[in-house]
Amino acid sequence: MARRFIDISIPLESGVASDPPIALPKIEYLRHDQTFARIASFFPGLKQSDLPDGAAWALEKVEFTTHNGTHLDAPYHFHPTMDHALGAPKRSATIDEIPLEWCFAPGVKLDFRHLPDGAVATAADVESELSRIGHTLKPLDIVLVNTSAGAKYGAPDYVDSGCGMGREATLYLTERGVRVTGIDGWSWDAPFSFTAKRYARDRDPSIIWEGHKAGRDIGYCHIEKLHNLEALPSTGFTVSCFPVKVKGGSAGWTRAVAILDD
Repeated sequence: MARRFIDISIPLESGVASDPPIALPKIEYLRHDQTFARIASFFPGLKQSDLPDGAAWALEKVEFTTHNGTHLDAPYHFHPTMDHALGAPKRSATIDEIPLEWCFAPGVKLDFRHLPDGAVATAADVESELSRIGHTLKPLDIVLVNTSAGAKYGAPDYVDSGCGMGREATLYLTERGVRVTGIDGWSWDAPFSFTAKRYARDRDPSIIWEGHKAGRDIGYCHIEKLHNLEALPSTGFTVSCFPVKVKGGSAGWTRAVAILDD
Protein backbone atom coordinates (compact mmCIF):
# COMPACT_ATOMS: atom_id res chain seq x y z
CA MET A 1 0.00 0.00 0.00
CA ALA A 2 1.43 3.40 -1.03
CA ARG A 3 0.91 6.46 1.13
CA ARG A 4 0.29 9.73 -0.69
CA PHE A 5 0.45 13.24 0.79
CA ILE A 6 -1.53 16.10 -0.76
CA ASP A 7 -0.67 19.63 0.33
CA ILE A 8 -3.92 21.53 0.93
CA SER A 9 -2.30 24.71 2.25
CA ILE A 10 -1.48 28.04 0.67
CA PRO A 11 1.90 29.68 1.30
CA LEU A 12 2.46 32.80 3.34
CA GLU A 13 3.49 35.29 0.69
CA SER A 14 3.50 38.97 -0.12
CA GLY A 15 2.05 40.60 -3.19
CA VAL A 16 -1.03 38.45 -3.78
CA ALA A 17 -4.68 39.13 -2.95
CA SER A 18 -4.85 36.55 -0.17
CA ASP A 19 -6.62 38.89 2.26
CA PRO A 20 -8.34 42.28 2.30
CA PRO A 21 -5.84 45.16 1.94
CA ILE A 22 -5.98 45.95 5.67
CA ALA A 23 -4.82 42.41 6.53
CA LEU A 24 -2.24 41.56 3.87
CA PRO A 25 0.97 39.90 5.12
CA LYS A 26 4.34 41.53 4.51
CA ILE A 27 7.57 39.55 4.14
CA GLU A 28 11.06 41.03 3.74
CA TYR A 29 13.57 38.53 2.39
CA LEU A 30 17.17 38.92 3.54
CA ARG A 31 19.75 37.11 1.41
CA HIS A 32 23.00 35.44 2.47
CA ASP A 33 24.96 38.49 1.29
CA GLN A 34 22.86 40.89 3.41
CA THR A 35 23.22 39.41 6.87
CA PHE A 36 26.94 39.19 7.62
CA ALA A 37 26.67 41.88 10.30
CA ARG A 38 24.18 39.71 12.16
CA ILE A 39 26.43 36.67 12.33
CA ALA A 40 29.52 38.78 13.03
CA SER A 41 27.84 40.20 16.14
CA PHE A 42 28.15 36.75 17.71
CA PHE A 43 31.78 36.17 16.70
CA PRO A 44 34.05 39.23 17.24
CA GLY A 45 36.86 39.41 14.70
CA LEU A 46 35.07 37.30 12.10
CA LYS A 47 35.60 38.47 8.52
CA GLN A 48 33.08 37.78 5.79
CA SER A 49 35.85 36.12 3.76
CA ASP A 50 36.19 33.57 6.58
CA LEU A 51 32.80 32.08 5.66
CA PRO A 52 32.42 29.61 2.78
CA ASP A 53 31.69 31.72 -0.30
CA GLY A 54 31.31 34.69 2.05
CA ALA A 55 27.72 33.63 2.65
CA ALA A 56 26.01 34.37 5.95
CA TRP A 57 22.45 33.21 6.54
CA ALA A 58 19.15 33.78 4.78
CA LEU A 59 16.15 34.84 6.81
CA GLU A 60 12.82 36.59 6.54
CA LYS A 61 11.33 39.45 8.52
CA VAL A 62 7.56 39.16 8.60
CA GLU A 63 4.57 41.25 9.54
CA PHE A 64 1.37 39.27 9.62
CA THR A 65 -1.46 38.03 11.84
CA THR A 66 -2.33 34.52 12.95
CA HIS A 67 -5.11 34.67 10.36
CA ASN A 68 -2.85 35.05 7.33
CA GLY A 69 -2.06 31.98 5.31
CA THR A 70 -3.71 28.63 5.94
CA HIS A 71 -4.61 28.69 9.62
CA LEU A 72 -6.78 27.02 12.23
CA ASP A 73 -9.20 29.29 14.07
CA ALA A 74 -9.83 28.54 17.74
CA PRO A 75 -13.23 29.02 19.43
CA TYR A 76 -11.74 32.06 21.20
CA HIS A 77 -11.64 33.83 17.82
CA PHE A 78 -15.42 33.55 17.49
CA HIS A 79 -16.60 34.49 20.99
CA PRO A 80 -15.25 34.77 24.57
CA THR A 81 -17.40 31.83 25.71
CA MET A 82 -18.49 28.58 24.07
CA ASP A 83 -20.72 25.53 24.50
CA HIS A 84 -23.85 27.50 25.47
CA ALA A 85 -25.94 24.74 23.86
CA LEU A 86 -24.19 21.99 25.81
CA GLY A 87 -25.00 23.19 29.32
CA ALA A 88 -23.15 25.81 31.32
CA PRO A 89 -21.09 28.11 29.05
CA LYS A 90 -17.32 27.91 29.48
CA ARG A 91 -14.38 30.08 28.53
CA SER A 92 -13.56 29.63 24.86
CA ALA A 93 -10.49 27.53 24.13
CA THR A 94 -7.49 29.31 22.66
CA ILE A 95 -5.38 27.74 19.92
CA ASP A 96 -2.79 26.33 22.33
CA GLU A 97 -5.55 24.48 24.18
CA ILE A 98 -7.07 22.61 21.22
CA PRO A 99 -6.99 18.81 21.71
CA LEU A 100 -4.51 17.27 19.29
CA GLU A 101 -6.93 14.46 18.46
CA TRP A 102 -9.18 17.05 16.83
CA CYS A 103 -6.41 17.82 14.33
CA PHE A 104 -5.59 14.37 12.94
CA ALA A 105 -8.72 12.54 11.87
CA PRO A 106 -10.64 11.12 8.89
CA GLY A 107 -11.51 13.74 6.29
CA VAL A 108 -14.75 14.35 4.40
CA LYS A 109 -14.99 16.73 1.43
CA LEU A 110 -18.20 18.55 0.57
CA ASP A 111 -18.23 19.88 -2.99
CA PHE A 112 -20.07 23.22 -3.03
CA ARG A 113 -18.38 24.66 -6.10
CA HIS A 114 -21.78 24.87 -7.78
CA LEU A 115 -23.08 27.37 -5.22
CA PRO A 116 -22.78 30.99 -6.40
CA ASP A 117 -20.48 33.57 -4.88
CA GLY A 118 -21.98 34.90 -1.67
CA ALA A 119 -24.34 31.99 -1.12
CA VAL A 120 -24.85 30.82 2.47
CA ALA A 121 -24.84 27.02 2.63
CA THR A 122 -27.60 25.54 4.77
CA ALA A 123 -28.07 22.35 6.74
CA ALA A 124 -30.09 21.02 3.80
CA ASP A 125 -27.11 21.63 1.50
CA VAL A 126 -24.85 19.69 3.85
CA GLU A 127 -27.32 16.85 4.21
CA SER A 128 -27.82 16.62 0.45
CA GLU A 129 -24.07 16.50 -0.24
CA LEU A 130 -23.50 13.87 2.44
CA SER A 131 -26.25 11.79 0.85
CA ARG A 132 -24.69 12.21 -2.60
CA ILE A 133 -21.30 10.96 -1.43
CA GLY A 134 -22.81 8.26 0.77
CA HIS A 135 -21.25 9.33 4.04
CA THR A 136 -22.62 9.39 7.58
CA LEU A 137 -20.78 11.80 9.81
CA LYS A 138 -18.83 10.42 12.75
CA PRO A 139 -17.55 12.34 15.76
CA LEU A 140 -14.24 14.10 15.02
CA ASP A 141 -14.55 13.77 11.24
CA ILE A 142 -12.78 16.76 9.70
CA VAL A 143 -15.15 18.27 7.13
CA LEU A 144 -13.59 20.29 4.29
CA VAL A 145 -15.71 22.52 2.03
CA ASN A 146 -14.60 22.92 -1.59
CA THR A 147 -15.96 26.19 -3.02
CA SER A 148 -15.38 28.12 -6.22
CA ALA A 149 -12.97 30.36 -4.28
CA GLY A 150 -10.32 27.66 -4.24
CA ALA A 151 -9.51 28.14 -7.91
CA LYS A 152 -9.25 31.93 -7.49
CA TYR A 153 -6.56 32.14 -4.83
CA GLY A 154 -4.28 35.08 -5.63
CA ALA A 155 -6.77 36.67 -8.04
CA PRO A 156 -8.14 40.15 -7.23
CA ASP A 157 -11.61 38.74 -6.49
CA TYR A 158 -10.48 35.85 -4.26
CA VAL A 159 -11.73 37.42 -1.02
CA ASP A 160 -15.17 37.98 -2.56
CA SER A 161 -15.44 34.50 -4.12
CA GLY A 162 -17.18 31.31 -3.12
CA CYS A 163 -20.00 30.42 -0.81
CA GLY A 164 -19.85 30.39 2.98
CA MET A 165 -21.21 28.18 5.71
CA GLY A 166 -24.17 29.52 7.63
CA ARG A 167 -25.13 29.02 11.26
CA GLU A 168 -27.45 26.10 10.68
CA ALA A 169 -24.98 24.33 8.38
CA THR A 170 -22.25 24.73 10.99
CA LEU A 171 -24.44 23.45 13.80
CA TYR A 172 -25.52 20.50 11.64
CA LEU A 173 -21.86 19.45 11.67
CA THR A 174 -20.98 20.24 15.28
CA GLU A 175 -24.14 18.65 16.67
CA ARG A 176 -22.88 15.39 15.13
CA GLY A 177 -19.52 15.60 16.83
CA VAL A 178 -17.48 17.40 14.16
CA ARG A 179 -14.95 19.64 15.88
CA VAL A 180 -12.73 20.75 12.98
CA THR A 181 -13.96 22.00 9.62
CA GLY A 182 -12.24 23.81 6.79
CA ILE A 183 -12.85 25.85 3.66
CA ASP A 184 -10.80 27.07 0.69
CA GLY A 185 -12.28 30.55 0.82
CA TRP A 186 -10.99 33.53 2.76
CA SER A 187 -13.60 32.96 5.47
CA TRP A 188 -15.78 30.17 6.80
CA ASP A 189 -18.66 32.61 6.37
CA ALA A 190 -19.89 34.01 3.07
CA PRO A 191 -17.77 36.87 1.68
CA PHE A 192 -18.35 40.02 3.69
CA SER A 193 -19.19 42.07 0.59
CA PHE A 194 -22.33 39.99 0.06
CA THR A 195 -23.26 39.92 3.74
CA ALA A 196 -22.89 43.70 3.91
CA LYS A 197 -25.45 44.12 1.09
CA ARG A 198 -27.90 41.82 2.86
CA TYR A 199 -27.39 43.67 6.13
CA ALA A 200 -27.90 47.07 4.47
CA ARG A 201 -31.17 45.79 3.04
CA ASP A 202 -32.61 43.91 6.05
CA ARG A 203 -30.71 45.28 9.06
CA ASP A 204 -30.55 41.78 10.51
CA PRO A 205 -27.37 41.53 12.63
CA SER A 206 -27.75 37.76 13.08
CA ILE A 207 -26.34 37.20 9.57
CA ILE A 208 -23.00 38.82 10.46
CA TRP A 209 -20.36 36.10 10.99
CA GLU A 210 -23.14 33.60 11.59
CA GLY A 211 -21.03 30.52 10.85
CA HIS A 212 -18.28 31.70 13.18
CA LYS A 213 -20.74 32.69 15.90
CA ALA A 214 -22.18 29.15 15.88
CA GLY A 215 -19.07 28.40 17.93
CA ARG A 216 -20.76 30.18 20.82
CA ASP A 217 -23.27 27.32 20.92
CA ILE A 218 -20.80 24.47 20.36
CA GLY A 219 -17.08 25.12 20.42
CA TYR A 220 -15.25 24.07 17.25
CA CYS A 221 -12.31 25.04 15.05
CA HIS A 222 -12.15 25.73 11.36
CA ILE A 223 -9.34 25.98 8.84
CA GLU A 224 -9.49 28.91 6.44
CA LYS A 225 -7.70 29.47 3.14
CA LEU A 226 -7.24 25.82 2.23
CA HIS A 227 -6.13 24.96 -1.29
CA ASN A 228 -6.15 22.12 -3.81
CA LEU A 229 -9.29 20.50 -2.42
CA GLU A 230 -10.20 19.56 -5.99
CA ALA A 231 -7.47 16.90 -5.79
CA LEU A 232 -9.20 15.09 -2.91
CA PRO A 233 -11.80 12.33 -3.06
CA SER A 234 -14.98 12.79 -1.05
CA THR A 235 -13.81 10.39 1.67
CA GLY A 236 -11.02 7.89 2.31
CA PHE A 237 -8.30 10.28 3.48
CA THR A 238 -6.90 11.60 6.75
CA VAL A 239 -6.37 15.28 7.50
CA SER A 240 -3.42 16.55 9.52
CA CYS A 241 -3.79 20.19 10.62
CA PHE A 242 -1.86 20.67 13.86
CA PRO A 243 -1.67 24.40 14.64
CA VAL A 244 1.34 26.38 15.76
CA LYS A 245 0.99 26.96 19.52
CA VAL A 246 0.46 30.68 19.96
CA LYS A 247 -0.03 31.19 23.69
CA GLY A 248 -3.55 32.45 24.29
CA GLY A 249 -4.02 32.90 20.55
CA SER A 250 -7.18 33.08 18.47
CA ALA A 251 -5.57 31.06 15.65
CA GLY A 252 -2.42 29.27 14.62
CA TRP A 253 -0.87 28.65 11.23
CA THR A 254 -1.03 25.09 9.95
CA ARG A 255 0.55 23.12 7.11
CA ALA A 256 -2.66 21.26 6.38
CA VAL A 257 -2.10 17.95 4.57
CA ALA A 258 -4.39 15.21 3.31
CA ILE A 259 -3.01 11.68 3.63
CA LEU A 260 -4.26 8.92 1.35
CA ASP A 261 -3.40 5.22 1.54
CA ASP A 262 -3.80 4.05 -2.05
